[in-house]
Amino acid sequence: MTHCSQLLNPNFPTVDVNDTVGFALATSGANLNDFLAVLDSGSYQGLVPLEVLEDAEPQTSIGTLSASFLKPLVRSSDHMLQALRVRSKFFVDVVPVVNEKNEWEGAVDTGLLLSALTQLTGAASTGSLLVLEMPRHEFALGLINRLVESNDAMILHLNTLLDEHTGVLQVVIRINKEDISDIVATFQRHEFHVLYYYGEESYDNQIQKNLDHLLNYLSI
Repeated sequence: MTHCSQLLNPNFPTVDVNDTVGFALATSGANLNDFLAVLDSGSYQGLVPLEVLEDAEPQTSIGTLSASFLKPLVRSSDHMLQALRVRSKFFVDVVPVVNEKNEWEGAVDTGLLLSALTQLTGAASTGSLLVLEMPRHEFALGLINRLVESNDAMILHLNTLLDEHTGVLQVVIRINKEDISDIVATFQRHEFHVLYYYGEESYDNQIQKNLDHLLNYLSI
């Protein structure tokens, strides 16, 4: 399990409520950030957007802009998926991390989240990818697993994506076999809609076929 504390960037720039807008803009410019975390004696108060700072007078105290603060946060013990949810809700590139006392600990940025999500979904692992599409009510995990295992393979990861408007469900499956042509054929025989598939071995085989065709052409 990946906790937010494991993805923490403790050096994300912060300013104090008593700092001036001019100081905050200088800090933001030096770090190329669209937001700054605002603290009050170490206690997290929110994120102040760069555009808010740019519209304020340089000598203005940061604390007087509190009505414009965004309040995204996660606890250090939260799972990284909670940070992903908060990021999507607030449309921010960083998610502040606090402890149980609301004290600042650091931030999780988009790059770290993406790396963790890649590991969680198995996107970088060896094997193959298969995407099925079906009405939501036809989703049967047990059947999908049996069809994969009937071809001497195993599901490594499975995720679903539902289109709320159409009720169509996409089932994204990572499989431990590289060549899944037999698995694709099995799903098609059982009238599953195979939306997409990719296997490293089948891709290599296609390259070899193209090379063979080229060699045959040159030998004519």
